[in-house]
Amino acid sequence: MKNTGKEIFSAIGEVLGNAGKVSIIPHENPDGDAIGAALGLGQTLANKGLEVKVISVNDYPDFLKWFSSDVPITIYEKDKKAAKEWLFDSDVLICVDFNEEKRAGHLAKMIGRFSKTKILIDHHPSPGDFCHYTVSETQYSSSAELVYDVIGQLGYTEYINTQAAEALFTGILTDTGGFSHNTSQNTFKTVAELLNYGIDTDKIQSAVFHNFSADRMQLMGYCLYEKMKVFPEYRAAVICITKEELERFNFKPGDTEGFVNYPLSINNIVFSALFIEKENYVKASFRSKGNFPANKFSSEHFNGGGHLNAAGGESMLTFEETIERFTQLLPEYKHLLEETVI
Repeated sequence: MKNTGKEIFSAIGEVLGNAGKVSIIPHENPDGDAIGAALGLGQTLANKGLEVKVISVNDYPDFLKWFSSDVPITIYEKDKKAAKEWLFDSDVLICVDFNEEKRAGHLAKMIGRFSKTKILIDHHPSPGDFCHYTVSETQYSSSAELVYDVIGQLGYTEYINTQAAEALFTGILTDTGGFSHNTSQNTFKTVAELLNYGIDTDKIQSAVFHNFSADRMQLMGYCLYEKMKVFPEYRAAVICITKEELERFNFKPGDTEGFVNYPLSINNIVFSALFIEKENYVKASFRSKGNFPANKFSSEHFNGGGHLNAAGGESMLTFEETIERFTQLLPEYKHLLEETVI
């Protein structure tokens, strides 16, 4: 079932009303929105009286480990047995912040095998048909913003507390780049309402944006000085990082978060790409300004997708071939890049 107005929330409410245990799964390599949406929803449901656990396929960044939520997070890669036992003992599985099973990595097969009620809450385009109930709204800045409205539609607002609110605020904050893109009137309305729950926005800003290791700061400086290439004739820039370079700077999950945004600070640059060499593929991230479709570029050439100004993808070519492919594509988009209005 796709989102069809009040009917879907009535159905989801009935399912949750009869549930005891709930599992919430964010996407692989969870970012601030994935963890924030999962914990915000999880804490709200826990306050309502359900037993809730977030199951993440792999670890999440250190700068997101300050949350005060009572909801436990089990890392599948660290404790497969416990994750499986809780998941298949759950009455409901809720997937947040991803639109296809494969985005859950090694948990994808278990999502497929879960025979009880599955719910998807996500803001990415083109959701797959792998859940019984799908709440998919692409106009939202983040899944955290969408989760807040879903909580309201379910009539669960009274169960939001400071812990849930700070998680949802963090999800919105990180997925909008500090409210710099993908925002709407509803985004700021949601944030204003979250402030009523007594969250400390200064503390959250500091924890998210001023809580990095020296290694991460040195990696960022290295990338900007040594690894960034600017193409002024195409109003574009790219940063490319190899596995060896990540190891050199003692890389931890989340260390490259936000790197793709920095080239957009350069005058007249409207399109930025970040390529990171992984074990068997190359991870791609794209950001843009104005009306340049980063999501279309990603879906057509890098097996990905996302939003107009923020998208991700991957390449199965070698690292060198991937960078060459990106460079060769830029002339094809020169006219569109030149016409992009910011």
